[in-house]
Amino acid sequence: MNMRVVAVAAILILLATVGLGAVIAPRLIAAWFELTPAAAAPGQLGRFVATPGTPPAPDLAFTDREGQPVRLTDMRGKVVVLNLWATWCAPCVREMPALDRLQALVGGPDAEIVALSLDRGGMAQVGPFFERLGLANLAIYLDPPSEAMKAFRPRGLPTTIIVGRDGRELGRVEGELAWDGEPGQAIVRDARAAGG
Repeated sequence: MNMRVVAVAAILILLATVGLGAVIAPRLIAAWFELTPAAAAPGQLGRFVATPGTPPAPDLAFTDREGQPVRLTDMRGKVVVLNLWATWCAPCVREMPALDRLQALVGGPDAEIVALSLDRGGMAQVGPFFERLGLANLAIYLDPPSEAMKAFRPRGLPTTIIVGRDGRELGRVEGELAWDGEPGQAIVRDARAAGG
């Protein structure tokens, strides 16, 4: 087993026993997610990696800002840019304004940017964050139990999964990307052109 995993687990258990787990654990988890992708995939951060031939993406269930249920399969027929993020993740925070602008540029009947928050605090945590950053184009989607982590098994946050119109994963980007720039827009254009 990875020694870093063992060390983080031991620290979390110790903190939980002395009552500090709720205060310090989010910072430790944030540091873990920021370090893990770089260690796991050097040179691949912020780059689109195709995953051809995958089965249909999991039928992930989450909620919107009003707490209404949403399923990934509800979006079949659209290219979905599914961004897994959290307010405690510094690279996630940096890329959110670009995702907001990407939604304004490419969102519509055949493409949607789904920024799925994995924050445990749900709307109470994410709503003020959206207001503070002035995010006006993205819808708020919430996954407090982090079901997306089990369904898609990302190596860290942020991870963005591109799902084709047929519901199959076309590829993913681990780490942050300037989504409103040419590389990000090209990924969505290519996904639309793929017809899948």
